[in-house]
Amino acid sequence: MTDLNKLVADIIADGKVDAQEVAKLREVLYADGEIDREEADALFKINDAVSGNENDPAWKDFFVKAIAKHVLGDTKSPGAVDDEEATWLVAAVEGDGTVDEIEKAMLVNIKAKATAISPILKAKMDACGI
Repeated sequence: MTDLNKLVADIIADGKVDAQEVAKLREVLYADGEIDREEADALFKINDAVSGNENDPAWKDFFVKAIAKHVLGDTKSPGAVDDEEATWLVAAVEGDGTVDEIEKAMLVNIKAKATAISPILKAKMDACGI
């Protein structure tokens, strides 16, 4: 996790995510093939810090897919968003007090792919017009 912590700190200090940083995030986060909660939290921390800045377009795609993989790829509720995941996801999306375009894209992606969505997340999606 040390590599991830340093990468997160460097990106936040820089204020934007460039293509090399997306590639490094992909390498570090997918080293074991999974995105765990700590890694997903790190992605939200980065997104909150760089929201609205001139990030490489690959950042949006990476963020959207990585969070969807974390939420929908678990063994407890594969393909679905359960109440625990929904509670976490809503808190993460609301972490900086605003729902930005990348977070909206992630919610749209999850809505399109999920076999079931907790009413907790459904309410947030409705509030965002998704």
